[in-house]
Amino acid sequence: MPLLTVRHVSTYRYKQPVAFGEHRVMYRPRDSYDQRLIHAALTVDPAPASVHWMHDVFGNCVACVGFSRRATMLRFESVIQLEHAGRELLHFPVAPYAETYPFAYDQEDMPDLLRSVERHYPDPRRELSGWAASFVGGRGSPSAELLARITQAIRRDFTYVRREEMGIQEPLLTLKLGRGSCRDFALLMMEAVRALGFAARFVSGYLYSPAGDRGPARTGGGSTHAWVQVYLPGAGWMEFDPTNGIVGSHDLIRVAIGRHPSQAVPLWGSWTGFPSDSLGLAVEVSVTASAGHGAPARPGIDAAPGAARES
Repeated sequence: MPLLTVRHVSTYRYKQPVAFGEHRVMYRPRDSYDQRLIHAALTVDPAPASVHWMHDVFGNCVACVGFSRRATMLRFESVIQLEHAGRELLHFPVAPYAETYPFAYDQEDMPDLLRSVERHYPDPRRELSGWAASFVGGRGSPSAELLARITQAIRRDFTYVRREEMGIQEPLLTLKLGRGSCRDFALLMMEAVRALGFAARFVSGYLYSPAGDRGPARTGGGSTHAWVQVYLPGAGWMEFDPTNGIVGSHDLIRVAIGRHPSQAVPLWGSWTGFPSDSLGLAVEVSVTASAGHGAPARPGIDAAPGAARES
């Protein structure tokens, strides 16, 4: 499996020293059969008063960082190395009863999938439902191909824009504008496939964009990235990146998942001071490939050297 190194730096600056509340950091990927964590280090400046790790309700790995002194800067730097092997959806068998659309999830699965099937945004005129239904070629459409068509249509028909402000566009607004960020496209697709009865969830992570002839250039690098997982019986939770038209996990490094984007925010916390004290947030993300193996994994945090929220 290729070895990838991810460096993620988030720096908040303030006009004068401010106090910091607890910050929660989700920069650390979880091990899986298609990505294996080799090394992870998190450095925080100013040095934290306390750090503890936890797994949230979705199994995401979260560092909870507390502070005891004021500062004019708060900086989080994460460096991870992992082996990553992308997978193609078509290489994974779908259960016979789910191969074609429409289908119903198994009675044993449905109680656990229900909240991921429910719509989370209003669609009073069924505009989004109608848009999603336009991709259905009739009864007996292959389920995987239907999802791939929606993924590739967003990539083809919508304009990607990098939005630095926090928050997510509502799906109907993205549909109307025809443009958005990666997280806007992920939410649009998630709600669209839910309208068709699929279980879907939001994924936050990193994107590897190969250079030159090593692979296709990807949209949305240089920051955190967002895409969608859809549950297909037999294949499981499968990745779909509507920003790049990726079907499968090629070049996608999973970090956090949630039913809603607010549950997979990479960094969030609080600070105390005047609103005018904030000078903003700067985020740097790089994902590079190397042939050799990196340093051995080191658990926990390297405290040497985020309190708003990074989307």
